[in-house]
Amino acid sequence: MITLYNTLTRKKEPFVPIEEGKVSMYVCGPTVYNYIHIGNARPAISFDVVRRYFEYKGYDVNYVSNFTDVDDKLIRTANELGETVPEVADRFIKAYFEDTHALNCKTATVHPRVMDHMDDIVDFIQVLIDKGYAYANGGDVYFRTRKFDGYGKLSQQSIDELKVGARIQQGELKEDALDFALWKAAKPDEIKWNSPWGEGRPGWHIECSVMARKHLGDTIDIHAGGSDLTFPHHENEIAQSEAHNDTSFAHYWLHNGFINIDNEKMSKSLGNFILVHDIIKQINPNVLRFFMISVHYRNPINYNMELVNSAKSGLERIQNAYQALVERKRISVDVVSHQEIIADIDAILGRFEEAMDDDFNTANAVTSWYELAKLANVYNANTSTDLKVIERFIEVFGIMSEVLGVDLQEDNGLLDEEVERLIEERQEARASKDFKRADEIRDLLKEQNIILEDTAQGVRFRRG
Repeated sequence: MITLYNTLTRKKEPFVPIEEGKVSMYVCGPTVYNYIHIGNARPAISFDVVRRYFEYKGYDVNYVSNFTDVDDKLIRTANELGETVPEVADRFIKAYFEDTHALNCKTATVHPRVMDHMDDIVDFIQVLIDKGYAYANGGDVYFRTRKFDGYGKLSQQSIDELKVGARIQQGELKEDALDFALWKAAKPDEIKWNSPWGEGRPGWHIECSVMARKHLGDTIDIHAGGSDLTFPHHENEIAQSEAHNDTSFAHYWLHNGFINIDNEKMSKSLGNFILVHDIIKQINPNVLRFFMISVHYRNPINYNMELVNSAKSGLERIQNAYQALVERKRISVDVVSHQEIIADIDAILGRFEEAMDDDFNTANAVTSWYELAKLANVYNANTSTDLKVIERFIEVFGIMSEVLGVDLQEDNGLLDEEVERLIEERQEARASKDFKRADEIRDLLKEQNIILEDTAQGVRFRRG
């Protein structure tokens, strides 16, 4: 059974879906005013793994992740660039898909955009006004925080605690400093939409409540996002959704930990603000993903090149073990039964699943993957072959690869089939004493970081 840590209750709980065999999951996506930074990449990767594991366990996952395509940052960027807000949003949504697909994140079932849900947002707000949970003043609409019983339950803060430090900013027409905006009156030269309260645009928090309800229903299984969203964003989502829907909003709340850069908090002011668009030009995105999942999603990550290079070396060990299996299957003949090895492989897979069942503990799951690679290397040193063992090794490597979303071979360079063809050509050249061509092929493979090894079963290759 899958158990997960629920931020709402501060404990691990068994996962019980609303509908048997199905998972409804909403993950807060980025504000698309720039390329995503490494902090945005962590929830994209972490909850992609959660989705993948649910699917591996046989669940039908409805995975929704939004784009915030209108807010202050987008308006400011559009003005600086002399573009419209939709033009800026379109460009960086395209960039988001390029970056996250490079990181092997699956496309969500739905990627809703705020601009496509304005009528739904206006209708949602009107219901809150009609119920007395919201009020209009000067073209703005605010949520009456004190009216919602239980405000602060996600962040485990009381109203009195929250009141300390709360202020009404200049221009705000709130009844109470704790109230938050659902709709903002338009300012000169800003993008705007019509509403019963005048021209304007939605506040940040309302969009996720509306889009989650639109695409997943009044109550969802899992709501996820970064730890920085717990308060006020997710707290406000709960208040406005449960006030509107008259039922609980999400049964489980998952939050990933922060990312530090060389032991310092990432921020533009410190000059350590790293964009994924730039990172993956220097670091293989497969390595970056493996680095991310090598730490449990709830724990903080310290990003530095020493740790990234360590992850790179670890991934290469796994990939080399897998590649040796594939090559051995190609050249080997079934000789003897090694059924006991299959039992060892299955035991490792069992430990992998136990780790993932335990709040998606990818750190321990990766440890199991290392165990599998070590066992494979020991087996590959054996001169006798059981093809059923080789096939089971390859199958379990594939399971772990698919669940964790980490590729076992790279897309760049020569494909395995091309390498095998060149090795065969080299063998033929050597047999016919065409040593010039044999050396050319050897040098070509060396340039591709492919190492040839002579074994009792023939020539094998591995990627160095």
